[in-house]
Formats: sequence, structure tokens, C-alpha cells
Amino acid sequence: MPPFRKTYHLKDSILTFGFTIIVSFFVLFCANDSYGQQKKIDIALYVDHLFHITEVMVTDVASPPAAARFYAYSTLAAHLSWSEIHNSPNHQKLLPKSLIGDLQLKSPPSGLNPEFVAVYSMLEVGKNIMPSGKLLEVKQADLVKNAIKNKWFSRRSAAQHLEYAQYIAGEVMKLANTDGYNKLSTLTRYSPKKGEGFWYPTPPAYMAAVEPEWRTIRPFFIENNKAFKPAPPAPFSLEKGSSFHTQLLEVYEVTSDLDEEAVLIANFWDCNPFMVQYSGHMAIGIKKISPGGHWMGITGIASQKAGLDWDETLYIHTLVSMGLHDAFVSCWEEKYDSDRIRPESAINKYIDESWRPILQTPPFPEYTSGHSVISTTSAIILTDYFGDNFEFIDSSVVYFDLPERAFPSFNQAAAEAAVSRLYGGIHFRDAIKEGVNQGKRIGNFILEKINAQVSLADQQE
Repeated sequence: MPPFRKTYHLKDSILTFGFTIIVSFFVLFCANDSYGQQKKIDIALYVDHLFHITEVMVTDVASPPAAARFYAYSTLAAHLSWSEIHNSPNHQKLLPKSLIGDLQLKSPPSGLNPEFVAVYSMLEVGKNIMPSGKLLEVKQADLVKNAIKNKWFSRRSAAQHLEYAQYIAGEVMKLANTDGYNKLSTLTRYSPKKGEGFWYPTPPAYMAAVEPEWRTIRPFFIENNKAFKPAPPAPFSLEKGSSFHTQLLEVYEVTSDLDEEAVLIANFWDCNPFMVQYSGHMAIGIKKISPGGHWMGITGIASQKAGLDWDETLYIHTLVSMGLHDAFVSCWEEKYDSDRIRPESAINKYIDESWRPILQTPPFPEYTSGHSVISTTSAIILTDYFGDNFEFIDSSVVYFDLPERAFPSFNQAAAEAAVSRLYGGIHFRDAIKEGVNQGKRIGNFILEKINAQVSLADQQE
């Protein structure tokens, strides 16, 4: 018999039983107050830190296509972190096969807090992928302090958490570094074409064309940009009754008689990170959210209203951001293929040299309307996920001194975003109409591809 074992009398047995009960309650109490179990971490932590990435983009004046790319890889890191810690094959349902093979991720150590790792890895990618990304180091440090203070994990395991978050971010950055972005500066510089009807820089800053070779960036889902090429724009013509001349007059007439609601709509969806105002000889940059940033904000609002858990929140944000990225790649190819003149340039030259649009004309060709394309793609994806007639209040641009706006559905929001380009005087009607069609085709294609991957992954489980 081992030396510590002995026979108890009834009194000893009662004492022992009582001691066991006390110890059990103590253990149970400690377990409820243990690291990672103290309280549920709200998805607002993710939404708020994603906005910190948006703030850096605004600081950098990231172009709309580049901003979408930054969102895609940052949210992908968070999604992969969560999936790996939970030993979930969800990323196989999201990522195309062509990219899955490039991600051979090692298993995480046990006991990691998935919410912390997801957010930290997202910030880590943001830090490394954006020009001013180092601004996020302060947010990362605050996140670590908050995690230890709230007992999401022990101070002793902090290094382990950081190591895995940085590992995931590193793998995602390897993927990003092969998408063609680093080669953009080596490509032939764009020069405006000579001749009537082609794009050329617009006032007041007369900025050079933005991202003329964005077509070379690898999409996530689209395999052939030509498959989503829109119908050609109306041929340039000043002949009365021609499609182009009719649309030219429409922009001039509509913008000359806008009511208060139309002006509000134009400004609400402006999303122009390049706006410049002059005071004497001094140029002042007015920084705004990008179109993609606006729809990422809407995704966060919908996720919180619907009460999504972390798994669902990370998934839908990643899917929307990838959709934005692909939509911009497709749209930007068409912009520089058609290379069409902006309404401001045409109206000033052929109708009224003193006319100015409500919105400042962005520095790239007109056709198709980028906001029409990406808004429609986003609305298609969000409607499929949250359902039609999902009412929400869009507060995405309150930070930029614009009011909240209520919408009965994502499709209605996208339709308003599209027509805002006419009210703003920066797009012709056919660029808006065909942009919406282009966005629908891209959104539906992504959903078909995702559903096929989900079906395949479910069969393999």
C-alpha cells in the first residue's frame, strides 16, 4: 500500500468529502475566470480594428483598387488564423484551388486565443502591405495590453500568440507578393491618347492616371477578365441625337437642376480619396474613405446587426473584400481599354467651359463606373449571405462628417451608389448601366464558384 493511502473513520470521511467539495468549487470558479474564458469577446473588436486599417489607407491616399487589395489580404489573414486554430477546413471552401496549394499552413499550438490571433494577424498584414502600415504597431501594442488585462491569455503565453499570428501573416504576405503588385512600377508608364473622346487629366489637380496596369494583378476568383468585359461604350460623337451626345447633355442638364436629396446622395457615395482643394497657391488634400472601404463598413454593420459569431464575421468580410478586389481588377481593365473622356472634360470643351461637377472628377478613365461595378458585386454577395430586404443603417461615413443613411436592402444601396455618379457629374449613363451589369456578372460568378467549392469540400469531409 502506498504510504499516502490510509483508512478513514466516518468523521474523517465527512471532512474529506467536505474538503473535496470546497476544492471542486474552487477549481470550477478558477476555470470560469481562467484565460480565454473570462467573457465572450464581441466581434466589435474585429470591426473596430479593421477600421484602423481603413484609417491608414486614408492617410496613404490609397487608390480604390489598391485599397481593395489591402482589405483582401488583411481579412484573409484573420480568416485563416481562426480556421487553423479551430481546425476548420473553412478556408478550403473560400479560397480557390489555385491558391490553396500555395498555403501549406502548420498547425497552431494548443491553447491559443483565436480572436486575438485573428485580429493581430490582420493588423500584421496591414502593417506590412501598406506604405504607412507601421502606424498599426501602436494598435497592436494596445491589443496585447488589452488581451492580458482582460485575461484572454496569460502574459507567459503572449509570445506564443504573437509568433503564430506573425507566422500566418507571413504566409499571407508570401501569397500577396506573388500577385503582380510588386511589378507595377516596372511596367510602361501610361500616356493619354491623342484624339477626340479619350481621357486626359481633369481639374483642379490634373493628376496622372491612377493604376493603368491594374489588369495585371492576379484576382482571387476570376480566371479570365475578358469573360466579364462589358458592352462597348457609346462611340464618341457630337452629332445631335447620337448616344454619346445625348448622354453628354443629360449629365449637363441633370447636374444643373439637382434637388437637396440628389446632392446628399452624390456626396454620401463620393468615396474619392484624391479630392484636392486650392487656397491661393496652397493645395489641400481632403481625405475620404474609398469605395471598397465604404462596403467593408457596411459588411461590419450587417454582421453586428445580424449577431454573427466570429467564424461567420471573418468569412463574410473576407469574401466581400476578395469580391471587391476582383471587381476592381475587371473594371480597371475596361477603363484603360476604352479610355473614355470624362464628362467634365467633354462639357468644358464642347458645351460650357465654366461648368464643374458636384463631385471632383477622379483621376482615371470614365468607362465603366467603378462604384457601380464594385457596389453591385458587394450587394450580390451580401444579399446571398444575409438575405434580400436586409434593412440597415449605413453609418460608414459618419467619421467623414456625413450623416447616417437607412437602406431597405443591399441592392437598393448599390443602386443608389450607382446613380450617385450621374448626380455627381462624373459618369455617363451607359458607364453606370453597364457597370451594374458587369458587377452582377462578377458577383454571381463568385457565388457560383464558392458554392461549387463548398459542395466539394462537404463531400470530402
